[in-house]
Amino acid sequence: MDFSLTEKQKMIRRVTREFAEKHIAPIAEESDQQSRLDPQVMEEMKKMGYFGTCIPKEYGGAGLHEDTISFCIITEEIGRIDASWSITTGVHASVCAYPIYKFGTEEQKQKFLIPLAKGEKLGVFALTEANAGSDAGGVETNAYLDGDEWVLNGSKIFATNGGIAETLLVVTKTGQKGKRKELTVFIVDTNTPGYSVGVREDKLGVRASNTSELVFQDVRIPKENVLGSVGSGFRIGLQILDYGRILMAAQCVGLGQAALEASIKYANERVQFGRPIGSFQGVQWKIADMGVAVECARLLTYQAAWMCDNGLEYGTMGSMAKLKASEAAMQATHDAVQIHGGYGLMKAYAVERYFRDAKMAEIYEGTSEIQRMVIAQKLLRRGY
Repeated sequence: MDFSLTEKQKMIRRVTREFAEKHIAPIAEESDQQSRLDPQVMEEMKKMGYFGTCIPKEYGGAGLHEDTISFCIITEEIGRIDASWSITTGVHASVCAYPIYKFGTEEQKQKFLIPLAKGEKLGVFALTEANAGSDAGGVETNAYLDGDEWVLNGSKIFATNGGIAETLLVVTKTGQKGKRKELTVFIVDTNTPGYSVGVREDKLGVRASNTSELVFQDVRIPKENVLGSVGSGFRIGLQILDYGRILMAAQCVGLGQAALEASIKYANERVQFGRPIGSFQGVQWKIADMGVAVECARLLTYQAAWMCDNGLEYGTMGSMAKLKASEAAMQATHDAVQIHGGYGLMKAYAVERYFRDAKMAEIYEGTSEIQRMVIAQKLLRRGY
């Protein structure tokens, strides 16, 4: 078994780390306080191709569609500096642009995918509703066919990138087969009449990331904007979430790594009782546990990415990675605040922001409870 990175992957890590430290780190705290993504950083990220990481070059992307490990490395390194930016680019690429590449027609790729891959437009995957969160089948937003157009009505909540996006993938009810709803995914241009942005959420963490309500009132969508086929929305939605969880796991690895590095630095510098606090066993054990948790999460994440690239069933491993990585990030940031003591509660220290960001990660892209349910059901059906 070879756990080493290729020279290309090492280069991608080095370049992304340098980029994030130069362009994102100086304004990360300000972005969190203002709940706003810096537009200049947005332009720099477009130049780097981070909005089209997993899209082939012929559609304007970076060409890493068969190298999900590199996508994870990029997401991890951005997440190490600011989770808001890693979720913005990660969600855009993994659960909006990538599904159009995987399931879209050539016409849809030319019209919608290329602007997304170039970062000219920002994307959203809109699934969650007031009565449809963990229960994806509870979608109530509906669409009916009227001539050559579908008419959408309803609303979505907690949409990452929702208030600033131009292209949406919307999971919608289009019929009923017995007790099961027939779901369909539509590509929606936000310039379409009847679409509006509702409440922008004021969140605990990843505050610079835009999370908004989306409202659809008689939004007319051409038939050619169906992604996949009518009625395939539940299957496509689950596959979208499987892929997205790998990238959210990578974001959490970066967040845990940041907490670990900050704690090591502080433990070596902070002196109490005449010596650095890192010399005390209580602190050493916290550092050790943080290091183990983060590295376990990284290995699970990279394994899920490797399975994806090699055409293996990766849904279970992706859930394992997301579960472990989000809880590792929560453990690492919790211990980081404790190691920093009173300073860990102050916004002048980044670990305060890391702690808030990590809590978010245990909930979005499938809660820890849902991940355990998915993992258990797969194991009970097939063994291990």
